[in-house]
Amino acid sequence: MTSTYGVIDLFAGPGGLGEGFAGFTTEGQRPFQIVISAEMEAAAHSTLRLRAFVRAHLAKEGCLPDGYEDFHRGGAAAHHWQDHPLWFEAEHEAQRLTLGSSEAREPIASAIAEARLRFGENTVVIGGPPCQAYSLVGRARNRGIEGYIAEEDGRHFLFREYIAVLRTLHPAVFVMENVKGMLSSSVSGRRVFDMVLEDLRSLGGEEGCLYDLVALSPRSLLKTAPQDFVVHAEDHGVPQRRHRVIIVGVRKDVAEAWRGRRADGDHALLAERRKATVRQVIGGFPELRSGLSREQDDFIRWSTIREMTAAFLAELPDVTDVPGNAAAALQWLPRQVRAGAALPRSSTAAVRESPEAPDALIRFLTAAGFDHTAQHETRGHIRSDLARYMFASAVAGATGASPKAKDFPEELAPDHASWTSGKFADRFRVQVWDEPSTTVTSHIAKDGHYFIHPDVAQCRSLTVREAARLQTFPDDYLFLGNRTQQFVQVGNAVPPYLARQIAEAVLRILE
Repeated sequence: MTSTYGVIDLFAGPGGLGEGFAGFTTEGQRPFQIVISAEMEAAAHSTLRLRAFVRAHLAKEGCLPDGYEDFHRGGAAAHHWQDHPLWFEAEHEAQRLTLGSSEAREPIASAIAEARLRFGENTVVIGGPPCQAYSLVGRARNRGIEGYIAEEDGRHFLFREYIAVLRTLHPAVFVMENVKGMLSSSVSGRRVFDMVLEDLRSLGGEEGCLYDLVALSPRSLLKTAPQDFVVHAEDHGVPQRRHRVIIVGVRKDVAEAWRGRRADGDHALLAERRKATVRQVIGGFPELRSGLSREQDDFIRWSTIREMTAAFLAELPDVTDVPGNAAAALQWLPRQVRAGAALPRSSTAAVRESPEAPDALIRFLTAAGFDHTAQHETRGHIRSDLARYMFASAVAGATGASPKAKDFPEELAPDHASWTSGKFADRFRVQVWDEPSTTVTSHIAKDGHYFIHPDVAQCRSLTVREAARLQTFPDDYLFLGNRTQQFVQVGNAVPPYLARQIAEAVLRILE
């Protein structure tokens, strides 16, 4: 019989990593139970709490809460779950806490005590400190801030709040996730990754390291060089090229028992033969048009602008300089976008699933069986950006690759100082139909330029739900807050489908 393990989820975001652990089942059991999920941002915490309530209701009542499907569809402006006994459980599990603050100490200490009482030594800590200070883009942005001093940026050292919990609880296993840039980020000449490893190895005090550090990548074979901790999500069924550092620590006594029965590589994430693609997971979404910003917004005006843009692109004098078959594709644009059925800006219609999509992934995404789509609404774009979107998606459709800045005609060049510098060569980036997407990041909240939909006829950026699908959030997962906050939550999360596989690998180590 599978044991039950208590989970403490730190820096939880909207709950992607926790969803993978709490939702994982084996032989009809859920081996991982979340004791606390801690998140500081208000909207992400609201999402986390609602999901904790939904999971608890499914587990204990065997169904979704009354009114949830209607609320998910957008048909209910208010709900009254706050009086439900399971809502109090969800509030106890999902707590809004700023780790490192004095206000967080007592709730975290209480959660550690509860985990010990309920689960003994069968505990697991998961999570990842905020990554903005480690990411390549974040570091470039910080360098541009006058007076910025890396040593004084507390975000560099939030991993120590995570390690403080390990030092007190001594869980059987911990899982720490962060961006790949963590491997190269440095403070005062020291790599942050080396600091993390040094602090982890100090947990055993004078008796030596309390944990064996394990890399889950199938490429690693138990080596622990820094690059061995990088997991490529696209190798494990996630329709997205997302490369993240995943460090798994196994307590010495657990590791000793595990070594006595394991085969080399039995802990590793299993690689998929075939990569999931953008087309397979969002190609069947209801078609939408973008909105128009800075001018009157309606379908007739948008459709007229789209046709004018297509004619403009087809007649560009230097169009023959674009790569591959793109010139012919641009010539074909006026016929492709000729006015047809009116496209809405939002839709709750059901997704038409691709028969080519991996069965296991689609089952994971559609487990709730909803016959509608939520949070599938476009944002507005200015005319000049619509022209760039159409050009980029037409070129990507013809060549299988998103064009770089050098491929854009001069007539489409934006008024950005960095456009010709080479630093942001893919400032306008299309998600190519038959490949995994590029990494979905929180930048999607700022504009859609890095996340252009591949369909030239829709001429828009991705919606929250499309981004959530590329991140493998189940379709019944609901993100609270305004649209900008929803995009940030999706971009910052660990893909739940990958997290589920991490949970399975952790259980193989434990049992």
